Amino acid sequence: MKDDFKAYLNEICIIKLDAMEDLLDLFRPTNLSAKQFFVRAGAYADKVGFLKAGVVRAFFVNDAGKEYTKQFFVGPSLIGAYTSLLTKRVNKIAQQALTDCEILEANYSELEALYKKHHSLERLGRKIAEFYFLEKEQKELEMGLLDADQRYDIFRDRFPHLESSIAQYHIASYLGISPTQLSRIRNKRARF
Repeated sequence: MKDDFKAYLNEICIIKLDAMEDLLDLFRPTNLSAKQFFVRAGAYADKVGFLKAGVVRAFFVNDAGKEYTKQFFVGPSLIGAYTSLLTKRVNKIAQQALTDCEILEANYSELEALYKKHHSLERLGRKIAEFYFLEKEQKELEMGLLDADQRYDIFRDRFPHLESSIAQYHIASYLGISPTQLSRIRNKRARF
């Protein structure tokens, strides 16, 4: 699994061999079963993970109890409650496995210590932050500028195999629509 992680990271940026070895030493394999949490809302986040296989959703719940799916992470991907990790505040966005998942996880404070030792890891962290910033902005633009049909098309392009393996209400929540509205969109397309 660490070879997969190494290949994934090297696609983001080239990391010196000694830095990569130190980084890989921090990560330990673990598994999450469907419905288990990588991090819960209301807790302080302290770890990051490499999702080798599986699906994790990031979501929050408003005061009325309504869930909003912010993001889906499909392996290979990086997971972690970054806002909580960076601010040292209570996490507000839970990350829950929707399928069984294979993960490598590390303590974030140990990773931060490696940033000081290896400049290439600090650069890696910056590149990852830039990627997630751009992804977040793109999702905000889609939610504000596109209709539900267009957002559904983008979802299907972005996550081509996800629709058949997760609950439809999670997809509807991600799209910012009701499950009934998603059902109408899907039924309309099935007729053509």
